[in-house]
Amino acid sequence: MNILDRINKENDIKNIDSEELPRLAEEIREFLVSHVSETGGHLAPNLGCVELTMALHRVLNFPEDKLIWDVGHQSYVHKILTGRKDEMGSLRQFGGMSGFPKTSESPCDAFNTGHSSTSISAALGMACARSIKGTHENIAAVIGDGSFTGGMVYEAMNNMADIKTSCLVVLNDNNMSIDQNVGGMSTYLSKLRVGQQYNDFKGNVEKVLMKIPVAGERLAKGLKKSKDSIKQILVPGMFFEELGVTYIGPIDGHDIETMEATFRKALKLDRPILVHVKTVKGKGYVHAERHPSYFHGVEPFDIRTGHVIKEKKTMSNTGVFARKLIELGRTDDRIVAITAAMGKGTGVSAFAEEFPERAFDVGIAEEHAVTFAAGLAASGLVPVVAIYSSFLQRAYDQILHDVCLQNLHVIFAIDRSGLVGADGDTHQGIFDMAFLSHIPNMTVIAPKNRYELTKAMEWAVGYDGPVAIKYSRGDAYYGLSEYNVPFEKGKSEIIHRGHGLAIMAVGNMVQEAEKIYNRYISEGDDVTFVNARFLKPLDTELIDDLSHDHDRIVMIEEGIKRGGYGSAVEEYVEEHGLPVKVMTCAIDDRFVPQGTVSELRRMLGLDADSIYDRIGHADTIQ
Repeated sequence: MNILDRINKENDIKNIDSEELPRLAEEIREFLVSHVSETGGHLAPNLGCVELTMALHRVLNFPEDKLIWDVGHQSYVHKILTGRKDEMGSLRQFGGMSGFPKTSESPCDAFNTGHSSTSISAALGMACARSIKGTHENIAAVIGDGSFTGGMVYEAMNNMADIKTSCLVVLNDNNMSIDQNVGGMSTYLSKLRVGQQYNDFKGNVEKVLMKIPVAGERLAKGLKKSKDSIKQILVPGMFFEELGVTYIGPIDGHDIETMEATFRKALKLDRPILVHVKTVKGKGYVHAERHPSYFHGVEPFDIRTGHVIKEKKTMSNTGVFARKLIELGRTDDRIVAITAAMGKGTGVSAFAEEFPERAFDVGIAEEHAVTFAAGLAASGLVPVVAIYSSFLQRAYDQILHDVCLQNLHVIFAIDRSGLVGADGDTHQGIFDMAFLSHIPNMTVIAPKNRYELTKAMEWAVGYDGPVAIKYSRGDAYYGLSEYNVPFEKGKSEIIHRGHGLAIMAVGNMVQEAEKIYNRYISEGDDVTFVNARFLKPLDTELIDDLSHDHDRIVMIEEGIKRGGYGSAVEEYVEEHGLPVKVMTCAIDDRFVPQGTVSELRRMLGLDADSIYDRIGHADTIQ
């Protein structure tokens, strides 16, 4: 019987003998590789924190104690140890187990996560609630060194030092985020990794000085008098100590015994503690160790070779963007590219290879990325900020206050706009139109295919003002390439002009609209088919024109309905009393779970068949 078979519910690991723990760690890694190879998921982060998670589960009592995982990429082992290993086959599948912590999934998941740099703030809030309620549960947060580049971390730690309540922060340091870490904090942590351990230093430095002939005693006394200044120079972790957080480490993140002992001692101290744990991302699976970025989030793969089973045959929208950005950069040296720790994911890394002096990875710091871009634009450059839609949400104020208020020429390349699939509700890019559309001076473009994406980029570089170009995850669409009406600000593209019914679609939903259009044409109905293209400013001239010989306009978009494109059209029609009915097919007021894009569209009624049936139903009740 495998040791893992004896882990069926929370706290079962406490019943495992210490000498069996290394074997259990091996079994967990084998289990992870086997299952993630079939479902896809975040493999390397979880392989790296197996022993760390086991040690925490040896000292914490679930669900009474609270463990908050930053981002949550690394929570699979936690799920396994809390009675969910039999659900791993449904990981990231429609209706299955989430790839992130979910309070609705288990009482052992203390807080929903999916975005970075949030765990310490949440843990501190829980610690303060504990004091107010008079309870005694332990509070712990696990945060990666990549997430430590997020400014929210320092806001939380500053507040933590002021409150001085008991709270354990575990810094899981694998020298990686998704791509290689960058910035001053990364450099600082690198120094800590090779430096003398803090606690050893504190205990031994005076003894060392006393052994120096003649001057040793004087130096030791001097050390006591100037303790703070010398510690600042010599002692690892003084940055955290100066914030008021006790630092311990770095310690070996694959030594269960040492971590368990350290965590037990730390939890007994009535003050904020940061334990610095050094781990290897992808540990135990050779392909993940060699290529941790590739296996950070991976599609189903062959265990033997490490190769993804379904290799992409066509270029992705991200690839189209990356190639065009390089092309534009060759002819315009004003163009600079910015990413927030997602160089490979956004395509900026390819630009950086050719133009290293014009490419900036600012770390997990989306707010800074946008205002940094504003500074570049104010100085006459043309910054392209490439960020996933769900992460751009963090920089709303910076977009409004620092870019749009000054009407600066910043281009936002919004990757993963719309439904993204298996990462679920924390990553769905369905809110970008809603939070961008009402900001003055902002122009929003949604290209229908790969060719239009390149033309949108060309137009944006030549425009003087903020421009957002939103495009979906996955393969670029090659269809409708014969329709290429030149770009004109605020003008849609009429693919076919008919009468009666007008179908207007946004971005990647043009593909679904094309299916609906073809179905009507095959039935002999000469309907109008429009690629919205410019979402803001609204093409009011076209709407006025359509209202003359159309009785219905159907808006189709893969975003939230309130504040979306269809909502803007509806408002315009109502305000101007136009004699045309508008139907908006979009996402209602809700968060969208995980699943394939096709599954989610069917669930939301945004697939071609559902929309066609909805239009027909509306006809019957008129």
